Order: sequence, then structure tokens, then C-alpha cells
Amino acid sequence: MSCNGQQANEKLLPKNNPIVGGGCDGCELMYIGIPKELHATDTSPGWNEKGQKLIVSGTVFQLDQKTPAPNVIIYYWQTDNAGYYSPTQKMDERVKRHGHIRGWVKTDKNGKYTIKTVRPAPYPNDVLPAHIHLSIKEPDVANEYYTDEINFEDDKLLTAHFKKYPQEKRGGSGVVKIKVKDGVQITTHNIVLGLNIPNYPKKFR
Repeated sequence: MSCNGQQANEKLLPKNNPIVGGGCDGCELMYIGIPKELHATDTSPGWNEKGQKLIVSGTVFQLDQKTPAPNVIIYYWQTDNAGYYSPTQKMDERVKRHGHIRGWVKTDKNGKYTIKTVRPAPYPNDVLPAHIHLSIKEPDVANEYYTDEINFEDDKLLTAHFKKYPQEKRGGSGVVKIKVKDGVQITTHNIVLGLNIPNYPKKFR
């Protein structure tokens, strides 16, 4: 399901300004445990766990859909191979609901990023397709906001889900195609900053 109830970064957000993105339940948790130094490539804890290895790469673009966007932080969190947001004992209590398979990338000068992880499983005994949550923090936008979750085109649960809950296409479509190389699933997921994001402060030029 989509996120809601977003918390803004109070130091950056001017008074009386609407929250960019309109709200996101849990996106603000991206700041808890965030490393001091971020890179364009991140390897999640799930990469070395049981399950199908997955590499997600892409480019983040400005609203014109052409200009690469550097220094954008992408926070991701997902279920494990069994469909659970499984926490570890040492995790901060506030982020246990996101599970231990979470991490951050920061786009390079060409807007590129890569996440090495395990393919998430759907929630047990549920109709929601498997997905990876994404939260975005731009360097010059007041607060974080969510984009469409990464969904997988070959997921049998996807069609029925979108009939009931059509894509918002926040940042573009989240549905990705899978290729396989040497037993690793590989996919591309590009993001357009501000696309279909409520209260987005920048305008197309």
C-alpha cells in the first residue's frame, strides 16, 4: 500500500508550507541509522541471505526527465525472502517495523545508483504483490517523500492489485522487468523527481 502521514524536516520546511508529497508513513525513519558517508552503490543485508539475488540500478532525473540528478538520497526497505520485515535484536526500536533489509544510496554525478539485495517475497497469506519501498530526499527540497514502490512485472499478484489500486506513478512507474545473468536477477528502475508528487516546489522548465 502507499505511504501516508509524512513528517517534514522542520529545519528546512518553511512555516505554513504544505508537505512535499502530501505525507508518508515511515519515510522519516530514513534518517535513523543513516551512515555519515553514502555511496551510489549499496549492498543490503539481504544480498548474502537465502533467496534470489537482485540488482536494481537506475538513473534519477530532474522533472524535465532528461537532466540527471546528483546527490539525491534514496532510502529503501523491504521484506525478506519469506515476506516479513524481519528485524534484528540490535536494531533501533523505531525502525524495526522496516525490518533489517534497509539501506541508502546517494546518486553520483550522473544521477546513477545501484542496490544489491535479495528479491522480496509477498506478505504471507496476502494479496499484495512483492515490493520495495522507496523514500527520496533531494538536497534542495524541504522534506523526504515517497515514490512508487518497486514492483515486479512477473509477479502473479500484480494485475489484480492494480485493478483495485491503480498506479500513482509517483516518480514514474515502479513496475520493473527482470533479466537474469549468472543466476542473478537484474533490473532497471529510473526515477523522475517531482513527477506526480503533490506540492512539489520545482517547476518544469
